[in-house]
Amino acid sequence: MNTIPLFFKKHFKSFFLAFALVLSACATVPPVQEMSDARQALDAARKAGADVRARADLQSAEALLQNAEHALQEGNYKQARKDAEAAQSQAVMAQDKALSE
Repeated sequence: MNTIPLFFKKHFKSFFLAFALVLSACATVPPVQEMSDARQALDAARKAGADVRARADLQSAEALLQNAEHALQEGNYKQARKDAEAAQSQAVMAQDKALSE
């Protein structure tokens, strides 16, 4: 049982560096899937009639996606991912509202 803590103590620096690299990789990878998901959610919301029945939510989702695209162009992948995920969520809300009316 004492070997695990001893092993951890000997290799703590390696574990920490590996963990830091994994975290930093998330910030350096373009949010391709998130952007695609947001665009698809917006298309689905439009097809459901959100442009008429949930206009404010749809416009909010479109603005968030536009912000995400701008952040992506600037290389701010963390912000782009955040905005794309918010755009998708807002678009799904718009679609739900359009379908429920």
